[in-house]
Amino acid sequence: MKKAVIKIIVIIIFFGGAYQLINKKGSDSNKAEQAKPNFIVIMADDLGYGDVGFNGSTEIPTPNIDRIAANGIKFTNGYTSYSVCSPSRAGFITGRYQQRFGYERNIQYRPNDPNMGLPQTEKTIPEVLGQVGYKSRIIGKWHLGAHISNHPINRGFTSFFGHLGGGHKYFPEELTIKDSYSFSDEPMSYKTWIMKDHTPIEIKNYLTDEFSDNAVSFIDKTQKDPFFLFVSYNAPHTPLQDTEKYLSRFEHIKDPKRRTYAAMVSAVDDGVGKILDQLEAKGLNENTLVFFLSDNGGPEHANSSDNGLLREGKGSIYEGGNRIPFAMQWPGELSPMVYDYPVSALDLMATFADLADAPLAEDRPLDGVNIIPYLKGKKKGSPHSTLYIRKFDGDFYSVRDGDLKLVTKENNSVKELYNLSEDISEENDIAELYPQELIRLDSLRQKWDAELIDPIFLGLMHTERYIQKRLNNKKRK
Repeated sequence: MKKAVIKIIVIIIFFGGAYQLINKKGSDSNKAEQAKPNFIVIMADDLGYGDVGFNGSTEIPTPNIDRIAANGIKFTNGYTSYSVCSPSRAGFITGRYQQRFGYERNIQYRPNDPNMGLPQTEKTIPEVLGQVGYKSRIIGKWHLGAHISNHPINRGFTSFFGHLGGGHKYFPEELTIKDSYSFSDEPMSYKTWIMKDHTPIEIKNYLTDEFSDNAVSFIDKTQKDPFFLFVSYNAPHTPLQDTEKYLSRFEHIKDPKRRTYAAMVSAVDDGVGKILDQLEAKGLNENTLVFFLSDNGGPEHANSSDNGLLREGKGSIYEGGNRIPFAMQWPGELSPMVYDYPVSALDLMATFADLADAPLAEDRPLDGVNIIPYLKGKKKGSPHSTLYIRKFDGDFYSVRDGDLKLVTKENNSVKELYNLSEDISEENDIAELYPQELIRLDSLRQKWDAELIDPIFLGLMHTERYIQKRLNNKKRK
């Protein structure tokens, strides 16, 4: 009898220990899973290079955006892959030059056209991260296709709170169209209700504040899982609209257009502060990469933005077109620094995939790279030897190789060369002084161009409304 009891006790001890061991392994596995870093991308829309404090602005204080640069990395040579909204976002979300898959124009708002948007052949950041357990949300502007097949939920995101088109009105009372699929017109898309996943909802507050509050809520509800959060503000894109709460901060700015623009930037900055504060409150700050950037340079005449010393702005192949405010933080891993080598929005996909150990499609190689080893000093030199832009409509190109930049125009009959380390404003064309460098960079351009395809859809510029607008502008001149 005693032997039987002893046997039972031994069995209980054995299986109890085994159960605890299994549970411990499961717990350790969960901890390992949760140890994957979180990723947040905060993207402003049409923000001027010189309109953030970390790039020297004193007229528009941006203390919260500046927190990211102060706590992490200030990139002095940060670029997007294009100089207008939709193609730039297509490059960012795929990590590939968008010209490789024919996305080289601002799309038309066409809910009935499945081909007017991001091709289904391309994988997005949330699709890649979703393979390894990440939850993801996009808040704000989508602008990668209004057809249901290109809805963010159908392109990898697990949730969506925003609008499908390229811009939006900011005051709730002006959002009068409930069904985002009931028309095909870009200006009308600015007046749609906000979509919560697939459901249209009415909002009560200023749109930028709604987006910021939704980001805070997402962090609160998703803190136990690894996540990717894309806060895609449509501010400070036109229309220029803001509330007295933010306008009252800029009574020193007398130009009403510039004042409203400054207030819109300040609203974004407040939102950034809410997001950073929530990360700290939830103990997620150390394990979360936060990137801040604009989708392209500021359109100075349209929204009164300021690109500082950079030449031209949105839509241009000069530096003002796609050299943008760019900063990041990862307090648990990276010490504050200023980083002068060129980096690109294309790098975010590669960085996230590497850190999350997420598989990538071999038949769709990325043009971006994981920049973390460079920031930690494990890899030396520049993450990119060369960065490119092609604008098919107009036949414009730019090639940045090291500090030299080639610009070609007018069917390549005009070629200009600049040394950006000495001439950030691209004022002094040195092509005649360095003919061999001109030939070398143009050879790089031709080789890259041979890898690209023509645009696969007509853009916003080809719509009757847009053509008429251009004709009216010419008449005024």
